Amino acid sequence: MALFPKPNAQNRYLVDYINLLRRSYTHWTGRELIDPQGYSDRDLAQQIFEAPFVVVAQNAAPDPVFNYVNQRAMELFAMTWAELTSMPSRLSAGRPHREEREQFLAEVREKGFVEGYSGIRIAKTQQQFRIENGLIWNLLDDAGQYCGQAATFSRWVFL
Repeated sequence: MALFPKPNAQNRYLVDYINLLRRSYTHWTGRELIDPQGYSDRDLAQQIFEAPFVVVAQNAAPDPVFNYVNQRAMELFAMTWAELTSMPSRLSAGRPHREEREQFLAEVREKGFVEGYSGIRIAKTQQQFRIENGLIWNLLDDAGQYCGQAATFSRWVFL
């Protein structure tokens, strides 16, 4: 079962969680995930949900589950919000690519963030695609404690 409801106007596009993603991104990279100039936090949360690039996040469970995906991620993985946010994130990679994915995420946990990621993922339709130049970062709660990881990428190639 999904931790959060699907972002929409009524729930302010999960602005509090998006602010956590944005703060963590800035903490690690020194940059903004999306240009905040002249926008409210709620508007930025909507822009991230509707962005032309992928944004996904997973919790810190022993077998992490996606707890946020934007529209582009749902389209790319050919899944609904409910499907993706109830799925262990390891299943986003086909069996042959899961170990490589786990090793990479362990590296991110150690370093805080890593840019230039490339990896193979699989959609519900079994269509495989390669992420190109992704950025993965650790999520930190208000106390600075690790609470998951997030990723963003704007380039992919269908295989």
